[in-house]
Amino acid sequence: MGQTYLAIVNPAAGGGRGAKLLGPTLKRLRDAGIEVKVATTRAPGQASDIARDAYGRGTRHFISFGGDGTSYEVVNGLFPQAIGNEPPTLGLLPLGTGNSFLRDFTDRGLDAATEWLLAGESRPVDVMRMRHRGGELYYINLLSMGFSADVAALRARRFSGWGELGYFISIFLTLARFNRRPFPTKIEGQEQFDNRRCLFVTFNNSKFTGGTMMIAPKAKVDDGLVEYVRWGPIGRIGLIRNLPGLYDGTHIQHPLAECKSVQRVEFKLDAPVDVMVDGEVLSLQCEELSVLPGALNVVARLP
Repeated sequence: MGQTYLAIVNPAAGGGRGAKLLGPTLKRLRDAGIEVKVATTRAPGQASDIARDAYGRGTRHFISFGGDGTSYEVVNGLFPQAIGNEPPTLGLLPLGTGNSFLRDFTDRGLDAATEWLLAGESRPVDVMRMRHRGGELYYINLLSMGFSADVAALRARRFSGWGELGYFISIFLTLARFNRRPFPTKIEGQEQFDNRRCLFVTFNNSKFTGGTMMIAPKAKVDDGLVEYVRWGPIGRIGLIRNLPGLYDGTHIQHPLAECKSVQRVEFKLDAPVDVMVDGEVLSLQCEELSVLPGALNVVARLP
């Protein structure tokens, strides 16, 4: 008999695609001798509650069956209680629209993730901890402020039911407003907070976001560091011309771009701002970002 996992399932992931793939995927795992217990979410935030309760009762092996938002909730159910205790193991069966984190390991999505589970392969990865005015949160992909977060926030609040059309409308309206502004931060090697205006700033554990955008091409999920990427106040035309670079990682070569691997970041925000964290949109007054090295075992294999 293989390992026992608790699968936390978001049936709405990928526009309902998750519900269709659940049965065949579970059958494949169980036929291979892996015992899988299933808990289905029915409301936002419920995956965190399920993971938190299960870890507290001794469960250490989990599967997030959904998209980036589902895995974000599971991670925030496992932490902070997993700090200093036995690291949990998390399998990611990607069924959402982004599935960005696993792109660092494969572009084969669900098939590769299932094979890793069958083979019992896992590796330690870092977890990012963001302390903010209202508490703290944890993530494994990235947290961004500025243009990308503005697009995501507009789509979530006004065009959430519009599909891809809502995404393009949100980009167009954000370009029209083009609110380049400072997000005061201080990283290692700086004596003062950086108050310069920028298009966006991101704090990355892995390379990809939005499925295929390579925002942090130098990021490594297991180096104990956060990859800080900042793009200064580029103009609209400059942004449009350089958009392809966001998909192959060459945008960091732009004269207005900065990239650095650090252990800690401080913030000096006057008020909450919109952030996008692992596909979720939140309004936070961030204070400090740090790294929990190797705090989570992820079912994956490096290419």
